[in-house]
Amino acid sequence: MPEPKHILVIRLSAMGDVAMTVPVLRALTQQHPEVKITVLTRGFFAPFFRDLKNVTVFPADLKREHKGIFGLYKLARQLNKDHTFYAVADLHSVLRSKILKKFIRCKRFISIDKGRKMKKALTLGAFFEPLKNTHQRYAEVFKSLGYAIDLSNPTFPEKAILSKKIQKLISRDSKKMIGIAPFAAHEGKMYPLNLMKIVIETLSKDYKLLLFGGGENEIIVLNDLENAYDNVINVAGKLSLDEELDVISNLDLMLSMDSGNGHIAAMLGIKVITIWGVTHPYAGFAPFNQPEDYALLSDRNQFPKIPTSVYGNKYPEHYKEVSRSISPETVIEKIKSII
Repeated sequence: MPEPKHILVIRLSAMGDVAMTVPVLRALTQQHPEVKITVLTRGFFAPFFRDLKNVTVFPADLKREHKGIFGLYKLARQLNKDHTFYAVADLHSVLRSKILKKFIRCKRFISIDKGRKMKKALTLGAFFEPLKNTHQRYAEVFKSLGYAIDLSNPTFPEKAILSKKIQKLISRDSKKMIGIAPFAAHEGKMYPLNLMKIVIETLSKDYKLLLFGGGENEIIVLNDLENAYDNVINVAGKLSLDEELDVISNLDLMLSMDSGNGHIAAMLGIKVITIWGVTHPYAGFAPFNQPEDYALLSDRNQFPKIPTSVYGNKYPEHYKEVSRSISPETVIEKIKSII
């Protein structure tokens, strides 16, 4: 039996982009079991890949040990010492990954086509139509290596068995569980908090709501929401990433912004409702395998410059709360119609 062909996959950040690789790598290793994958990413993200066969994670410490050009050289030496790669699939394609590839011993290097020019044209209003989604862009990298991937009939891991610690935290009962991740990296991508409170207050009467986020300021806000309503539990800051994945795998639905938690839920096969502010699914970052109508969009008649940017970091000042054009009743009714 021939040795499996070993591919190094580079996707160092951000959380949502790394999570988006998971359904693609699951399909790749299922449809091409002769392939062995090493994912080069931040060690924190390793739990994302925990259920994938023939996939291991090599952690990159880009803030300390592997910082700068000398750190990347050290990282490449560590990779070269323990591995012989058939190919390097660069799903990140930034300066850091391009420098790193100079030091890795391998003859085949394939980089993602991010479609940067088309995305820029979309945000400048040159046209308004859907671009290729990121999952397909990832899949095309492997197709270039001779490994075509069919993403149309995906499989997902089983629901995790919840530990006693988690069961105690979420007080598991017969109510259906909805995850809510109200934050995003940029304010223009977030649903106004006063409207989100209406959504939470209404849904908490019929469902158990689990709040997700990270960082001290977000946790303070989530704790206040937990204390304000019955059947609302903040899990942020109380669980490891592994444990959060266990919880998310047991949700009946996730409500997320255009942000990482939506992609994490989607990679686990959970239904994901997304609220879109200054960004738009046409740029290719909708969560995996979700129907188009699961994306709740801000009003482009009122705010015609949407999407103002690909990542939500650039927008006119008066566009900061464009998602206010999506009523809480719209969000609530969409969730109830699905769950």
